[in-house]
Amino acid sequence: MSDVPSVLFLCVHNAGRSQMAAGWLRHLAGDRVEVRSGGSTPGDALNPMAVAVMDEVGIDITDQRPRAWDAETLDASDVIITMGCGDTCPVLPGKRYLDWELDDPAGRPIEEVRPVRDDIERRVRGLLAELGVEPRA
Repeated sequence: MSDVPSVLFLCVHNAGRSQMAAGWLRHLAGDRVEVRSGGSTPGDALNPMAVAVMDEVGIDITDQRPRAWDAETLDASDVIITMGCGDTCPVLPGKRYLDWELDDPAGRPIEEVRPVRDDIERRVRGLLAELGVEPRA
């Protein structure tokens, strides 16, 4: 791992879970962690409920766009976190993988997306502790 660890969040559409996780990590770690996200089949736009619930906690993810993962991004990442992409997520030897089982917020009302957001925050804080990075206030 380099001086600044790199984390890649992967899910199917890169429009909800992985974008919320990346938003939390950017918010809590700042430039002390390099944050990436991608999808196996990227969506056309971010999930509006994911954007709304993140906005509720003061995190703006509207500047992000769903994108596909690529071999270069995978290779450059120290930790790869998969979120419901199953066999479509790549596995490279020598990489640290975590699989976060999270409900997919796609098509769900805001009341059902908030608990997903909060679960992601808890997991991101745990990841920061594992990486030895103190979260920002």
